[in-house]
Amino acid sequence: MLVDVAGKVVLVTGGGRGIGRALTERFHAEGSRVVALDVAFTDVPAPATDYLAVQCDVSDHGSVQHAVREVVDRFGAVDVLVNNAGVLVEGLVSDLDPARWQRTFDVNVTGTFLMSQAVIPAMKSQRSGRIINAASFAAIIPSVGSAAYAASKAAVVQLTRVLASELGPWNVTVNAYAPGMIPTAMNGFADLPEPAQARLLDTLSLRRWGRPEEVADLVCFLASDAAQYITGALIDVSGGKLSTQMPHRAYEL
Repeated sequence: MLVDVAGKVVLVTGGGRGIGRALTERFHAEGSRVVALDVAFTDVPAPATDYLAVQCDVSDHGSVQHAVREVVDRFGAVDVLVNNAGVLVEGLVSDLDPARWQRTFDVNVTGTFLMSQAVIPAMKSQRSGRIINAASFAAIIPSVGSAAYAASKAAVVQLTRVLASELGPWNVTVNAYAPGMIPTAMNGFADLPEPAQARLLDTLSLRRWGRPEEVADLVCFLASDAAQYITGALIDVSGGKLSTQMPHRAYEL
């Protein structure tokens, strides 16, 4: 089976760093015409005819509309939108600053909504498209202190399902993916003390950290014609996190 995304116009939000950067690099390597959207870039790849870096705040309607217009003007289409941009806010509900709660929803939920809304006209006109949303394992099983993040990612899952049905008549699929423990600068997993890392790894059936490239494998598949009959799905890419109560026991036998 060929997972072919060559020539597709692919927008990746939060594409300047972390998993988003891995996504843009993978799509570019696969021959897609890639647009990385980010609120700020620490470094920008060398200019190319098939790669565009655009500054965009996904929580701001005007910024989103301007960025999508720039993409359509440049490439004439939007085939794939990956709503990867997100922020992680932690804190007990009793202590959480309402402004931090709101910021989480502004980026994680409103950003997904605004970006999806902005590309819908182009995708309807084409009668084809893929919208792929970053959820999180926290949307499946939340953790203490993750109320803002988990609630926002659960909202992304439900938004995904509604969009899948609303856009089905135009042959636009909408899916979400739920990464587990992929070390990034945002979550700091790889910088934790060894005992803390071990406790986290003990929750995984595949007892190792995930890699951004493994998330990119899934996202490229969902963007391809090989996934044309998959929509409204939440796909877990967590190494079998908590697939059983104590997966670490298999490593002790």
